[in-house]
Amino acid sequence: MDIKEIQNLIKFVAKSGASEVKLEMDDIKITIKTGDEKGETTTYVQQIPVNAPVAQAPVVAAAPVAEAAPTTPTPTNDNDSKYITIKSPIIGTFYRKPSPDKPVFVEVGTSINEGDVLCVIEAMKLFNEIESEVSGKIVKILVDDSSPVEFDQPLFLVDPS
Repeated sequence: MDIKEIQNLIKFVAKSGASEVKLEMDDIKITIKTGDEKGETTTYVQQIPVNAPVAQAPVVAAAPVAEAAPTTPTPTNDNDSKYITIKSPIIGTFYRKPSPDKPVFVEVGTSINEGDVLCVIEAMKLFNEIESEVSGKIVKILVDDSSPVEFDQPLFLVDPS
């Protein structure tokens, strides 16, 4: 289920007049509550990754997001099998710069070490720095700046040699 489907579901529930709706699928749980005294809708999305601890992150609320899980570098299966893929540990908005007036963290061709910040992912107004767990050279940046990213979406290809 992508973010647009969740937003459409929120709008549908708000218009329907229901006070609370819960939806559970294989890998995601959604709870939508409407009818606050301010007329606001509160939505909680809980994604259940395979073989990972469960973390609950509100979609439309003023609650803090849990600390981001570390990136999981994994080899790819296509022509780039010698490269390591660094994937997004959370859902959010991908940014290549720490702020609009600062330079990008990494470019294609940049040599990186373990612990170097590669990007930030904004989730619920919190900016989570994504650090490298591998050393190598950035071969390809797979996501455009200011783009939404999903959990486990490939972000960078790294040549470990």
